[in-house]
Amino acid sequence: MLTHVRSVLTGPDGILANVPPGMTLIDSSTIDPASVKEFASLASTQGNVFVDAPVSGGTGGAAAGTLTFMVGAGAATFARVKPVLDAMGKNIVHCGEVGTGQVAKICNNLVLGVTMAGVAEFMSLGVALGIDPNTMSGILNTSTGRCWSSDTYNPYPGVIQTAPSSKGYAGGFGTDPMLKDPGLASDAARLVRQPVYMGALAQQLYQTSSANGHGRLDFSAVIHLYPQAQPAVG
Repeated sequence: MLTHVRSVLTGPDGILANVPPGMTLIDSSTIDPASVKEFASLASTQGNVFVDAPVSGGTGGAAAGTLTFMVGAGAATFARVKPVLDAMGKNIVHCGEVGTGQVAKICNNLVLGVTMAGVAEFMSLGVALGIDPNTMSGILNTSTGRCWSSDTYNPYPGVIQTAPSSKGYAGGFGTDPMLKDPGLASDAARLVRQPVYMGALAQQLYQTSSANGHGRLDFSAVIHLYPQAQPAVG
């Protein structure tokens, strides 16, 4: 992802080589905060403003216009770009200065990766011990472990009909992109000497899932690491 963003922005035919001064550039990819600050500096030297506004909510949120944008920008710039983002999302959050949008996004995806792995383990163990998957899901979603990975995106097929798990793990958010995000979190954490124990384990789980040939499937396919709950992969 970073290679693509760098090419689009700084390549000989890229945005910075062709955009006139005075333009505000909004990047909604998910990359590391340090690179965002580098791109903001490059844009500034040309008289442009760079805003990081990574997005969360998945393909369903995009279709429904309910996405969350996490915005890193000065206060005045945020006020200027918010109406543009309002047209695409429901929650437009000002996180702070340039780079903080990415901080929020990689931390969010760190939790997402961890919770999906947790729900996959929960479902797999319950089914292996003889409980119906729909019963397991219902228990989780009315108990303290409830989360987006359980009530909207359950990894067990047939539990939530709109989830990728019920569509052969097609669409959604791929395993390989998910594998990238804990890595970004780990790299950022290293800079501030902050441990990310669960993130490191999640990264290994998605790495194994990718190595098993599921890199192009939705990241909820991590459930296939548990043989008890392994239906046929579409």
